[in-house]
Amino acid sequence: MVQIKFRKAVRRISNIRQFGGSQGRPSTGSSTGYSDLEEGLKGPQVVLENTYQLAPKDSQKFPTKKAEDIMKNVFLTHLLDSKFSSDTCKNLTTQITETVKTQVKAELGSNNRFKVVVLVMIGANFGQGARVASRCLWYPQYDRFAQYEYHNESLFAVGIVYGVYYE
Repeated sequence: MVQIKFRKAVRRISNIRQFGGSQGRPSTGSSTGYSDLEEGLKGPQVVLENTYQLAPKDSQKFPTKKAEDIMKNVFLTHLLDSKFSSDTCKNLTTQITETVKTQVKAELGSNNRFKVVVLVMIGANFGQGARVASRCLWYPQYDRFAQYEYHNESLFAVGIVYGVYYE
């Protein structure tokens, strides 16, 4: 009984999708209202088994030197002749962060098990001292970080990339 109702519902949805609605008009491309039904028709989602891999392989260590080189290149391309302005530095911070994150993730490849966290801070350089500190809870034998500092006459920038191994 349930299977018969399910098959009728599938036929109704396929007819609606084919004709673009109950009036027989061509579809405009939006399938509003049918997504919940379509999700139920896909079947059960595939659940992957745990690998129980608690430590990275030697070939899968976080590449700190490459992350530093990526940060250096990105900082030099974005900040080489920049002057400090709060409006432009706000946008530069997000742009540099996204660029570094995508390049580090591309360097790691698709089969990595590292969570990549990027912090970039840009401030005005008026001769004052500044200290940047962060604290994390991690396993020092698996997790790594890379940092890079950049200074010019009007601004300073500090970038930190964390590679945290997760199971």
